[in-house]
Amino acid sequence: MKKSALNFCLALLIATQTSAQEKFAVTSVVDGPDIAGRPVALDAQGKLLPWPMPDNIGYSYSSHVLTQWTILWDQYDRQRLHYFHCCFDFDRTTYELIPDQTWANSTGYLRAMLQGFIERLYPYTGDARTLTLLEDFVDYELENGRTPADYAWAQVPYPSADPGALHYSGWSSHGKDYVEPHVVGEDGYAYLRLYEMTGNTRYLRAAILCADALVKNYKQGDETHSPWPVRCYAKDGTTRGEKPMGPYSANVIEPIMLFDELIRLQQGEVADYARTRANAWEWFQTYPLVNNIWVGYFEDVPPRMENMNQVIPLEFARYVLLHPEKDPQWKQHAKQLIAWVKTTPKWPKYIVHGATVTTEQGDGTQFCCNLPNQCCDSHTARLAAVEALYHAKTGDADYREAAFRSYNWVTYFQGLPGKAHAPWGQNQWWFTDEFADGPRRVMDAFWAVPEWAPADESHLVGSSSVVTKISYGKGSVTYSTFDAESSDVLRLNFVPDSVTANGRPLRRLQVLDEAGFTFDESTRVLRIRHEGARDIDIQGKGGVAPPLYVTFDDPHLAAGTELAGAYPSGVIEWPQVDSKPQWKIGTPDGKFGTFNLVPADPNAEQLQFSFPAPRVFVGVDAYNGGTAEASITIRTEGAPDVSVNLKPGELQRVRTGWSQTSSRITFAIEHGDGLRFDNLAYLHE
Repeated sequence: MKKSALNFCLALLIATQTSAQEKFAVTSVVDGPDIAGRPVALDAQGKLLPWPMPDNIGYSYSSHVLTQWTILWDQYDRQRLHYFHCCFDFDRTTYELIPDQTWANSTGYLRAMLQGFIERLYPYTGDARTLTLLEDFVDYELENGRTPADYAWAQVPYPSADPGALHYSGWSSHGKDYVEPHVVGEDGYAYLRLYEMTGNTRYLRAAILCADALVKNYKQGDETHSPWPVRCYAKDGTTRGEKPMGPYSANVIEPIMLFDELIRLQQGEVADYARTRANAWEWFQTYPLVNNIWVGYFEDVPPRMENMNQVIPLEFARYVLLHPEKDPQWKQHAKQLIAWVKTTPKWPKYIVHGATVTTEQGDGTQFCCNLPNQCCDSHTARLAAVEALYHAKTGDADYREAAFRSYNWVTYFQGLPGKAHAPWGQNQWWFTDEFADGPRRVMDAFWAVPEWAPADESHLVGSSSVVTKISYGKGSVTYSTFDAESSDVLRLNFVPDSVTANGRPLRRLQVLDEAGFTFDESTRVLRIRHEGARDIDIQGKGGVAPPLYVTFDDPHLAAGTELAGAYPSGVIEWPQVDSKPQWKIGTPDGKFGTFNLVPADPNAEQLQFSFPAPRVFVGVDAYNGGTAEASITIRTEGAPDVSVNLKPGELQRVRTGWSQTSSRITFAIEHGDGLRFDNLAYLHE
């Protein structure tokens, strides 16, 4: 979510349309033929459907978050970056990422957004690498990115660093040695949740230090001064009247979230946290929630009371929807803030085939971000998430429909679409938007509307507690939560026979108003409420075991690399015929947002690969980028053939239904000059 300096951003945007002094339309209809360069898919009413598989919501939404994770892991695993540049480009031929060396790296809120993404992604996938990445990232920044112990703001995270800097002290565009108190709260809450995920008390101590600094530096606010400034010098806590600093930020909710969680856990100076939390809440209720002055979030924008953003009001709305006990007026407040974001004249909104798309900030004349359908998917994902959660809480179907269409728009930005870009020109992307903030809010879709998760897979899609471990099997899910009391939501590909909590059976209920579970036979949505127990075991009949995947991104090979021999090592052997490889790595293209598998000879009629140890070949995703209908027949010894036809532009998830192991797999192809493959799936037995 790295943002451009607002004035330059606006000049860049509006120069292509109109004078910067001309009033923009608050809401415009922009029913273009493509989004991020990808052709739109519409239903019979002309409303937007998701990408890349318009008739499969679960595949498209899941593909979004898994694609972003694949790119995130590749950058970490291959380059061993313990920090991330906020902005990057990619070569439009090779699709290799190129860090932008002119912008601040690893902005403070990236850490919190990344934690939020992984907190949801780990239980969804059970992939322990997600925790490896997050812990390594946070550990590095705790060592290299905190203020000295003798400062007024002591041992709290700096919000950013100069481009490529290995140590943090703020971004020199604003000066040096400063903090952003709202980010201290946001990061502190993320540290605390990471402690709950891992049990590592180092993160608990880091969270407590953030809370202590917020208590120490709290000041009574008023209409133009918030309890904590948007930006101040770390050593003495002053703003010194300098322009990059500033006395006002409406974003006190994330410090409040940190206080709430420490109070709940009874950790740190609880009485101090409760008092400061109450004072900050009163200020918030008195001023921003009444006058809608939603100012002060992004790390690169100079403070101005006129320039407002949608992050603060929507994140507050999300907070009260998930914790209605915190606000007696939660329903009214959430509804009014959704409406404010969708109607404010501070920045433009677009209607794209029925999907509401919001930009991020503005002052009524100048705004950020880009022209419609080119960038800024994370902000629309946030709006969709809040509307979906509002539907989940109230049952209002209009909000579900609005969320669905906006989420559909977001899916067009997954991976590396060559014609999407941020406002700084044709060749810049924002790391925080694409790989942390956006996907974490797409994952809210599954929690709010579990039917949007894949129907043929089992996933834990939401929990009121952090999930500390999870394992998926054929007809089984076993997991543990940090809290002994929790409400959890899963979508299963099997029918549960038993649900136990700490080994004790839970009763099936009609309404989940006590410990037990409900199960919808038609949607296979399982809801569990457990009290006094952390370990949950679900066993049932049917379903399929979760396969392992070869994604052709891990380990990374450059586009065009011809496959010969083992890749990945010990998993697949790629043969040669007459000393010529049959397969090679393809660039992100068509309906694949990451690297994929293509025939080395586009006219080949038969292609093979083999497993060095016999395995069950589950299937593969196949896309036809050619102009004629393609056919594929998948064969192996002792199993029935599996045949599919793909129309031009069609993507299918092909499943063999095989249960026996095999060594050699053959693809017989007709009209395969445009075929691409990804997500090759297999089982060990």
